[in-house]
Amino acid sequence: MLFSLDDSRPGEPFPDPSLAETEPDGLLAVGGDLTPERIVQAYRQGIFPWYGDDQPILWWSPDPRMVLFPEELHVSRSLAKELRRERFQVTFDLAFDQVIQACAQPRKDGEGTWLMPEMIVAYRQLHKLGIAHSVEAWQDGELVGGLYGNALGSVFFGESMFSRVANASKVAFVCLVRSLSRAGYSLVDCQVFTPHLQSLGAGLIPRSQFLSLLNDGVNDLRRFPVEVSCT
Repeated sequence: MLFSLDDSRPGEPFPDPSLAETEPDGLLAVGGDLTPERIVQAYRQGIFPWYGDDQPILWWSPDPRMVLFPEELHVSRSLAKELRRERFQVTFDLAFDQVIQACAQPRKDGEGTWLMPEMIVAYRQLHKLGIAHSVEAWQDGELVGGLYGNALGSVFFGESMFSRVANASKVAFVCLVRSLSRAGYSLVDCQVFTPHLQSLGAGLIPRSQFLSLLNDGVNDLRRFPVEVSCT
């Protein structure tokens, strides 16, 4: 069942994620707005916005859900070697605008971006509120990879990543997950399946299990790490 949201009511509750469509998988609602209040409410319920050009705002809660438990992070031997080489300097929250703009660029495979200008504005607002965070990978002072997402409680909701140099985004992701683990985070939400995330240890779980873990996690208050730990 597809629900319609009123853009004049940012505090309007979302429908139960279990009512989402099965085709396309997880489509739950259409419309509404991208105020911080509505976006935070969505993430707390396991819902996220994802839409393209010339589309209304679409809200999703897929089943199953792609997640990574920090303790299950998989680092291949080649990636471990890359980390030991220390070719990249990884930082947090030093270049949020640059990271999200890089994530919004068209991909090498020719696909467009789902990061509409209004989405960028919304996540910039969340960053100013201390909810959205960026991870940067630098090489010789140049930003060559990174990712961004939202942190609520002990859950990090990954949104998008980019890489201009081989392995830059992977190194950034590993450093993020290891830092989150040290800070007591319980879960990284990866939203939907990709072979890239699977290679790093993420896997699919039923939406019902995800929502149960999410309910516990968002109420387990943790600070987003300040110091980067890559080992």
